[in-house]
Amino acid sequence: MMRISRSSIVKATSAILALAGIGLLARSVRRKYAGYDELESVSAVDIKRYLGDWHEIARYPHRFEKGCEEVAAHYSSLADGRIKVVNECYKGGAARRKASIEGTARIVDDKSNAKLKVSFFWPFEGDYWILDVGPDYEYAVVGEPRRKHLWILSRSPEMDEDVYRRLLKTIESKGYDPRRLIVSGRIKRRGDLSRRADAKSQGTSHALPN
Repeated sequence: MMRISRSSIVKATSAILALAGIGLLARSVRRKYAGYDELESVSAVDIKRYLGDWHEIARYPHRFEKGCEEVAAHYSSLADGRIKVVNECYKGGAARRKASIEGTARIVDDKSNAKLKVSFFWPFEGDYWILDVGPDYEYAVVGEPRRKHLWILSRSPEMDEDVYRRLLKTIESKGYDPRRLIVSGRIKRRGDLSRRADAKSQGTSHALPN
C-alpha cells in the first residue's frame, strides 16, 4: 500500500485552495461587471512610455472633478512596482486655487498592462483601463467596464480637432456616449483656432467644438 507523506498532502491541499481562490475571484469579477457589455482595452501598453505628464482634454462629468480647470496628471514608477499618481487642477474661477491629490496604481493585467487599479483612499480602488493610446503615446483614452467614467488625455494641453473627432468615434464604438463629454482642455481647430470649455459648465454637452 502506497504511503502518502504529510508534505504531499499539504502541497495538494494548497493547490486545491489556490485553484478555488482563483475560481472565486473570477466569479467575483464576472458578478461585478454583470449586465455590462464587454469593454475591450488596448492589447499592449509600454508602461515606461506611458509614464510622465498628461493633460486632460475631455471627461465625463463626475463629482470629484467638479469645478476643475486645467486638469493634469503625472505618473511615475515606485520601487515596489506600483505607479505614483498625482492629479492636479485649478478651482475657484477668478480666485484660482490649485488643488492636488496623490494616489497609487497597480497593474492587474500583466499580459497587456492596459488594466490597472487606482487608489486615492485605501482600501478603495477604481478601474483604470487604457482603451486607446497613440502610436507615440501622444494621446490616450481611459475608461472602465461600467462606462461611468471616461477621459481623453494628451501630452500637451491642446489636441488637434481631427485627432479629437477620431477619438470620439473610437469611444462611441466602445459603447460610450460622446455627447456626455465635457471639453476641459483645448481643441486646436483647422486654421489654428482653439477653444477651451469652462469646466464650471458641467452637465452641458461639449463633445464637439462649435
